[in-house]
Amino acid sequence: MRGDGVVVEVIRAGERLELVPLEVGHAEEMAGVLGDPALHRFIGGAPESLEELRARYVRWGAGAPEPGTTWCNWVVRERDGGRLVGTVQATVTGGVAGGVAEVAWVVGTAWQGRGYASEAARALVSWLRDRGRTVVAHVHPDHAASAAVARAAGLVPTGEIHGGEVRWESAAA
Repeated sequence: MRGDGVVVEVIRAGERLELVPLEVGHAEEMAGVLGDPALHRFIGGAPESLEELRARYVRWGAGAPEPGTTWCNWVVRERDGGRLVGTVQATVTGGVAGGVAEVAWVVGTAWQGRGYASEAARALVSWLRDRGRTVVAHVHPDHAASAAVARAAGLVPTGEIHGGEVRWESAAA
């Protein structure tokens, strides 16, 4: 991360994927990746139009409005072929070292079932833990696939429920 909290680092995520800092220019391809309404079954809402997605990426690029909070957003890209397949993100609070990172991931329907979400989430959690962060995710209790991703990333359910979702956590390295 740069001093202003903007992520400029590409993260290698296993042999197949890399996490690339999200840019507004990714919106067109990502609109297709995220366009399946089934992706919203557990998180609510509906797919965004290209214009809405561009506007969201502009907001994310501007950074979090809350002092002491950093938004870190990456697209997940296949190394072979360069196709975008999803996103991972972290909302980091608590300063430059230490603190908490709340993470999330989404992989487009066409790429699900290949282990991509687990591979990307493991890389993200490892990157954050290497920087001394405690990592947290919130997973809908009926979303078995997302719970499996959290587990594969080294997170464990805490038994706490926030907004109807189970809190998963991993202590800082």
